[in-house]
Amino acid sequence: MREITTKNKISTSNTVEIDINIKDRVFEIDKSSGLIKQARQCISPNHDDRDNEKDMSLIVIHNISLPPNEFGGDGIDQLFTNTLDKAEHPFYDEIYELRVSSHLLIRRDGEVVQYVPFHKRAWHAGVSQYLGRDICNDFSIGIEMEGTDFEPYTSEQYDCLELVLTELLNTYSSLSAEAITGHEHISPGRKTDPGPFFKWKKLSDAFSVKLPARCEFDNSVKICDHN
Repeated sequence: MREITTKNKISTSNTVEIDINIKDRVFEIDKSSGLIKQARQCISPNHDDRDNEKDMSLIVIHNISLPPNEFGGDGIDQLFTNTLDKAEHPFYDEIYELRVSSHLLIRRDGEVVQYVPFHKRAWHAGVSQYLGRDICNDFSIGIEMEGTDFEPYTSEQYDCLELVLTELLNTYSSLSAEAITGHEHISPGRKTDPGPFFKWKKLSDAFSVKLPARCEFDNSVKICDHN
C-alpha cells in the first residue's frame, strides 16, 4: 500500500490558518465494511453490487444543493434515502421519484456524510464514459460537494476532500490520483458539475498531478479555475 501525503490547512476558531501534515488528520476507511469511520453514516438503499468489487479505478466529483442553491438542509439525505417530500419545495415534485445516490457528500462546513460503502456501486454517474469505457458507476467512486455551478466552494470542503482522497488512494490500490475527474467530463453536454468554480488547480497541486483526468481520446479538457 502506498502512502499519499500532502500539506493541508485548518482554520482555527480565531481564523488563523495553520499548516499541518495531512498524516496528522486522516480519515480512516474500514476496508471490510467500505465505510469511513469518522463520517456520518446515512446509508442509501440506492446501490447494488459491483460486478467486480476490486474494479474501482475512477473518482468522480459532483455538486448538489437541495433545494437548489440552498445549503444546510436535509434535502440531500432525503433524496438519497427516497424520503424526499414533494410538498416541501416545488422542485422536489420533479425529482422525488428519482433513485440516485453517491458514496460521499462533503457539506459546506466540512462534514462528511457517507451513503454507500465504497466497494458497492452507487448510482451517481448516469450515462457516462471514461476513456472509452461506458457506465462509470461500475468502476467509480462518487463524491458530492454541497454547492452549485455559480459560487465558490468553501476552504473546509477542499480540506476534507484532500483528506478523503488521500485515504481512498492509500486504501484502494486500484485508484490513482491521475484518475480523478468531474461529472461534467464523463457526461459532457449532459452535466455541468462540479462547475467553473471548482479549483482543479488546487487539487492538482495537492497531489502533484494534472487534473481533471483526461476522459476523451482527444485529450482536451476545458478547465475554468476561479481562484
